[in-house]
Amino acid sequence: MEKEEPNFFEKVYDVAKQIPFGRVTSYGAIATYLGAARSARMVGWAMNGSPEGVPAHRVVNKKGLLTGKHHFDGTNLMQQLLENEGIVVIENQIQDLEKHFWNPYTELEIEL
Repeated sequence: MEKEEPNFFEKVYDVAKQIPFGRVTSYGAIATYLGAARSARMVGWAMNGSPEGVPAHRVVNKKGLLTGKHHFDGTNLMQQLLENEGIVVIENQIQDLEKHFWNPYTELEIEL
């Protein structure tokens, strides 16, 4: 039996699972890595429905804003998870984004 090709959401989850502790990436960076540069919003939808084990809290918008925070239980859970990893968040925005940013395009060797 032939193995099914993973769908876009599964590919997004595979990338998100590789974001290191204490680092973040953006919806657009994941989309670009997957060869779908204009699909940042689709990555956001994937993160919204991500299964357990996918560190969705590490995916933010390109400016470092916690735009997905309302999809987490509790009002500040996304921020708390990031702060537990040593990332400073002020007014829903990651401070020193450049320092914490993880780009799958340069960090991962092969495309999924």
